[in-house]
Amino acid sequence: MEPQKPEAAAKQPMQAEAGDRVDPRELVSSDDEIDYSVEPEFYDPDLDDVDERWINRQRKGRTSDAVLSCPACFTTLCLDCQRHEKYVNQYRAMFVRNCKVRTDQILREGKSKRKKHKGKAADPPTTTPEAESKGQAYHPVCCEVCSTEVGVFDEDEVYHFFNVIPSNS
Repeated sequence: MEPQKPEAAAKQPMQAEAGDRVDPRELVSSDDEIDYSVEPEFYDPDLDDVDERWINRQRKGRTSDAVLSCPACFTTLCLDCQRHEKYVNQYRAMFVRNCKVRTDQILREGKSKRKKHKGKAADPPTTTPEAESKGQAYHPVCCEVCSTEVGVFDEDEVYHFFNVIPSNS
């Protein structure tokens, strides 16, 4: 076999194998290989309109403060939610998707909050059954896809999300 001439090598695409040294001046930019005169097959100019109609059908005319996604895998968790008035990174919702409620676990919120005063230690935590029965009970809510904990489910069947990524709706 005869070695290729430099002119012929520049016209053919380079295929470097493991261990071969490639001259960076001979590499072709990917922009040079793309034919911009042909519209890509994966582009659909009407797709945004179709998506908007789908989401409006899902919400049934209701408005939402955000679309909530899982922070680990970006799976959509909620299309219709309300933002908390005081805690802006928290949301509540009644209709969710891709969420599973961990009914085997119960989280309880205490009615009284302990505060530290100057020079005084906080009250010791109580572990009596009466103290555990006080407050509202919650169940953890996890992403169905990756099992990341994203919020809680309360006794009134309302989801409270606090570990989510909100996006404009």
